[in-house]
Amino acid sequence: MRNDDRDDQRIFDRTSRTPTLPDGRGIRIGILTSGGDAQGMNAAVRAVVRSAISVGAEVYAIYEGYQGMIDGGEGIRKFGWDDVGSILNRGGTVIGTFRSKEMREREGRLKAVRHLLHRGIDRLVVIGGDGSLTGLNLLRNEWSGLVAELVERGDLAPEVAEQHPSLMIAGLVGSIDNDLVGSDMTIGADTALHRIVDAIDDLASTAASHQRSFVVEVMGRHCGYLALMSAVAGGADYVLVPEQPPAPGWEDEMCAELRKGRESGRRDSIVIIAEGATDREGNPIRAEYVRKVLAERLNEDARVTILGHVQRGGKPSAYDRWASTWLGYSAVHEVLTATPESEGMVVGTRSNRSERLSLVKAVADTQHVPELIEAGQYHEAMRMRGGSFLEMDAIFSELADPARTTPEPDYRRIAVMHAGGPAPGMNTAMRALVRLGISRGHTMIGIHNGFVGLAANDMEEITWSQVEGLTGEGGAMLGTRREVPQTQDLYAISRALEKNDIDALVVIGGYSAYDGVHKMTTERDRYPAFRIPTVCVPASIDNNLPGSELSIGTDTALNVIVDAMDKIKESGIASKRCFVVETMGKNCGYLAMMSGIAAGAERIYLNEDGISLDDLVTDVHWLRESFAKGRRLFLAVRNENASKNYTTEFLAQMMEEESHGMYDVRTAVLGHMQQGGSPSPFDRLLATRFSYQALNLVDDELAVGQDGSWFMGIREGSTHAGKMETMSSLVDPQHRRPRHQWWLDLRTVARTLSDELRS
Repeated sequence: MRNDDRDDQRIFDRTSRTPTLPDGRGIRIGILTSGGDAQGMNAAVRAVVRSAISVGAEVYAIYEGYQGMIDGGEGIRKFGWDDVGSILNRGGTVIGTFRSKEMREREGRLKAVRHLLHRGIDRLVVIGGDGSLTGLNLLRNEWSGLVAELVERGDLAPEVAEQHPSLMIAGLVGSIDNDLVGSDMTIGADTALHRIVDAIDDLASTAASHQRSFVVEVMGRHCGYLALMSAVAGGADYVLVPEQPPAPGWEDEMCAELRKGRESGRRDSIVIIAEGATDREGNPIRAEYVRKVLAERLNEDARVTILGHVQRGGKPSAYDRWASTWLGYSAVHEVLTATPESEGMVVGTRSNRSERLSLVKAVADTQHVPELIEAGQYHEAMRMRGGSFLEMDAIFSELADPARTTPEPDYRRIAVMHAGGPAPGMNTAMRALVRLGISRGHTMIGIHNGFVGLAANDMEEITWSQVEGLTGEGGAMLGTRREVPQTQDLYAISRALEKNDIDALVVIGGYSAYDGVHKMTTERDRYPAFRIPTVCVPASIDNNLPGSELSIGTDTALNVIVDAMDKIKESGIASKRCFVVETMGKNCGYLAMMSGIAAGAERIYLNEDGISLDDLVTDVHWLRESFAKGRRLFLAVRNENASKNYTTEFLAQMMEEESHGMYDVRTAVLGHMQQGGSPSPFDRLLATRFSYQALNLVDDELAVGQDGSWFMGIREGSTHAGKMETMSSLVDPQHRRPRHQWWLDLRTVARTLSDELRS
């Protein structure tokens, strides 16, 4: 999961807003990528370059990692605004990366410092893993000594040394393993998870066709993040991670679980193994060995798929673009405000915000995890990975164990339904609820077609096998409707709940779901059947639901939008063209803002800001001047309800009219494609996590005879439950969106990176 309720002891400097960058005139910043490449590095490089230039600083790209500093010459090049144009959608790193052995020697570091100071660079932003960050901190600590030695050798003028007495640094973590302790997500991990889950989906279809077993090896030498999260998101049956080596005899346990799964109706078996998985003696567990065990003990046709470096490749996901952009902006703030007395910092993510954390401590904690594993302190190693890692491990254990596939007759009857617009991940949430509910002994009842189906008594029991394979399915198997129950519908709904002996209700959906449950809650005195534990699980691509910073379906919609924008931009490469792209979101601009940042839009129009005529006049002049200076492509993103009168078509016509033939303008209204498709790994994990917590809440309520009405949410990285009675205090009723929206802080970042002329 990208969100984490880590309870470990670390030093964070929390801020609820994105600060404005200080004046950077007279300052020169170096930027390099080091170690293994990771998707999203280019977004971070772009953000560093443009953020620094926007406040007057000069930026030098250092090619091939630390080796570029050692080689000097063309290895260190001054970058301008356009040097980082059109790189957001590219995988890898455009400035190259290298594991420099020479940098490990003092003589190599002397060369590096001499070449940096030859260009007046005394601030560095380094994007890499813990080894790269360790080298960065060493260079910072040795700086004054290295400078003094260069002066003594005659390789550096004393006045230059006096002007640059210290090195100010900021680290960004580029690692698909997501192994930095203290940061929720590292650059590249989300995209790698996309690659893995896509592969698992493809393998699952062929495995089910032939009733085969597949053993899939993923990256992760010391960190099981990719293995565990892909196992949950991909609906796998067994997983092996480095942090928790299996006990002796694990082969028997694995085969027993897979055998029970087959008996319960599964047509395929998938085992995920991290490349660094070992047994408790420290012996590596190889994928081929697992395959042989399955073939010999289960008499199954078993195959091995080692994904390898495909996990590092391809276009970065929407998250790895907008989050890396935010991190790059924050890194520039860090190096511009650092002093010689400042502690070296890594800028990471925590609860979907950029956070500063101690470089020394973060690296030390990260390197301590393998030591804990080697010492047999597995629980502590798991704890160091954070609360979400532990929670997902517990969820996977319960989801994958088919010990109970039929309900207990004396347990409760829990109904599940969808309401509101469709959102990718609805099926994932429903599957998790059904599987977890049955495993706990409950009878799970599916209500078809939302509140309309509930009023019509359109419901049936759902079995374990009916939800097999739904993890990656888009849409909503039970059907969903936007209708909110009216006063005349409440009696029929009450009778349906009574007739079917429903003990609890979980509603997965958007604003209509919340409105409907809220209305039922306020009518409990008239209809006693409504006095049952009721929980809303947020699922809406609009991301406009109270009490939760993120909703199921939003991440998938973002990836669909960004992929479409990539294609739209490619279509305009042969001419001078402006595109105005309209996204969904109703009165919430989340999709427009985040996709605009991820796709590199020059202008983003939101309902939250509105559109004024003065804004449009400024934008038209800016647009004309941009094309006059050589621009060939311009992208504007408009939230569908940004303005009632200044429509997408109007904006395009106005820009076309004022172009005076300098460029042409096209529109793209993306429409309902944003609600479709297979849910992204993040939406699958979020849906599973919400369902787990919702069912826990229902179980707690039933255990003590309570009948609360709740909605689930995620805030500051942790899942929370809010009382439905408080919903009105959390929303702006006129615009049907939360009163506080964390992502609006990113407006500062979007404006800074939008265009050199405006900055």
